[in-house]
Amino acid sequence: MYKADVLVNFKKGVLDPQAKAISGVLSHLGYDAITDLRVGKHFVFKVDATDRDKAYAIVEEVAKRILSNPVLETYTIELKRDDEG
Repeated sequence: MYKADVLVNFKKGVLDPQAKAISGVLSHLGYDAITDLRVGKHFVFKVDATDRDKAYAIVEEVAKRILSNPVLETYTIELKRDDEG
């Protein structure tokens, strides 16, 4: 069993209206030290696979086909052995 963490973010240059809105509020509240804010999605789930390569292949396919829009978004995958069972 493996635990997958998938982070999905807009590609550089793609308008991120939620990040722009949050940045405006932060600036208005005086948090001018925060810059280049990006908003993304974080998915955490377990994968029942016999080995790491198979687990990674499953997670990558799900990230590419379901969790992200490859035209607008990129994703990163972190995969760890889940020793909790």
